[in-house]
Amino acid sequence: MTTTILYVEDNFDNRMLVRRVLEAEGYRVVEAEDGPQGLEWLCSETPDLVLMDINLPEIDGYEVTKRFKQLPSMLSVPVIAMTANVMKGDREKTLAAGCDGYIPKPIDIDALPDQIARFLRNRK
Repeated sequence: MTTTILYVEDNFDNRMLVRRVLEAEGYRVVEAEDGPQGLEWLCSETPDLVLMDINLPEIDGYEVTKRFKQLPSMLSVPVIAMTANVMKGDREKTLAAGCDGYIPKPIDIDALPDQIARFLRNRK
């Protein structure tokens, strides 16, 4: 069975880069350009993992994560912040919002597959 990753990211170039890297590792990557689109997608399917940009239009990634975590189907699905917010306290803020992990941008494409595999192994 293929592992499905929902990537909520408004930047097209970031989505394409992450898609290429993760699909090369055998993952199925589904993209949402913003929080509402990600929430809509969750009405029909549950991913194995979510990569969440924090700086999103309309609803920021903190609020989207909180809404994701209120869905019973999402209780055991890790939500990983993938963000350029790398100042002191930003990691803690993402974890407080309900994220299960944190990957800083710019993305290290060599390390990303191992990071994703580690988060999947540590699923609740």
